[in-house]
Amino acid sequence: MDQEWVFIDGSYIRVHQHASGARNGFERAIGQSRGGRTTKIHLATDANGLPIDFKITGGQVHDSQVAEQLIETVEKADYLIADKGYDAETIRILIKNKNKNMIPIIPMRSNSKRLNKEFDKYLYRLRHLVENAFARLKHFRAIATRFDKLARNYQSMIYIACMFIWCKAK
Repeated sequence: MDQEWVFIDGSYIRVHQHASGARNGFERAIGQSRGGRTTKIHLATDANGLPIDFKITGGQVHDSQVAEQLIETVEKADYLIADKGYDAETIRILIKNKNKNMIPIIPMRSNSKRLNKEFDKYLYRLRHLVENAFARLKHFRAIATRFDKLARNYQSMIYIACMFIWCKAK
């Protein structure tokens, strides 16, 4: 595992109509957004584009709300690369406090008045590695079309898919 660079991002998964109707008291991780009923996978990958860890939430949950949980899974890294959805001073401080040497590579929003001296365009261009990891995950039908009613079952399928990706079987 090459954790010199760590990438984090989120991706939406459309929920099949038969995935609703689970008993009360069980976590579903299904949310209502403009695109309909969705689940969001928040993924952290290493420098090779291999999954490190993930969290699943309802589709209405913003990336920045899960950032702290993903950053905590990173053991050590030189750079943490993310998109504009993670542009918040609290996230940048959290990244620097996690590891004194870790540098956040997050572009500023267009209306930001702060300077971003640490931003490295080359490393940000490599963010396609996390997008490629989502593409590989979505090759698995059980991931791309969520039929599972419960979050724990869907999470188990994502763990199995990540295992196959690590083993280079798919």
